[in-house]
Amino acid sequence: MPHEHESGTARTEPLPENQKPTRPLPSGVPEADRRVDRRSRIWGLILLAVIVLVGVGSFRACSWWNSDDRPLAQSTVDRSGPVVLKSIQDLARFQAATGTFQVVVDLEKDTKYVPKAISGQRTLFVGVGTVDAYVDFSGVTSDALKMSEDRKSVSLRLPPPALEKVNLDQDKSYVFAQERGVIDRFKSLFTDDPNKLADVYKAAEAKIADAAKETDLSSRAQDNTRTLLTGLFKSLGFTSVTVTFSST
Repeated sequence: MPHEHESGTARTEPLPENQKPTRPLPSGVPEADRRVDRRSRIWGLILLAVIVLVGVGSFRACSWWNSDDRPLAQSTVDRSGPVVLKSIQDLARFQAATGTFQVVVDLEKDTKYVPKAISGQRTLFVGVGTVDAYVDFSGVTSDALKMSEDRKSVSLRLPPPALEKVNLDQDKSYVFAQERGVIDRFKSLFTDDPNKLADVYKAAEAKIADAAKETDLSSRAQDNTRTLLTGLFKSLGFTSVTVTFSST
């Protein structure tokens, strides 16, 4: 028979091994609350793991989408043919001066009796190009050069300077703004004209060419050519050098 302790209090029997708590719990906390706290921690760890997996998956998806391995990835293939040499020409000209120009082309195309909002387009294009002034020596004949008997004086008559074609800088020229009507926008969805900017390019080149004629490029080319030839002849022993340019 069980007997009472001598002090009058009941003796506490030890718990079996399978019923012992794994860790001491705070006093005063009900068992139900402690179970809820344990479940919350477990679900928190699961949620954190899901967030990490989703983040890693999204990063890999973005990397895959930006890579060349995705099914609809675009790639550039250069199938251009070899460069063919058409001709070689010896140049007998002196590039004496260069002018750099900038022009804003405002080109508008309208359809008669149709509002601009429906049909028509307007393009603002900033064109930057250079024009070279040169003197062509290929047409100089023997009678254009005259020397004195003592070989101290020399005179040379040259053709007038000419202006080269406008060299439009593709890197510095750009479309500033473009307005198109509804019909033109709809057409652009189905057709792509590779020469759609040809008109503004031609207009820019024409305006720059006209502006170059109004500058002092030709006179600057004459001065530079005269200075070059004077130094050259004086290095050959001539003391008097005269360089003139014909009017035609």
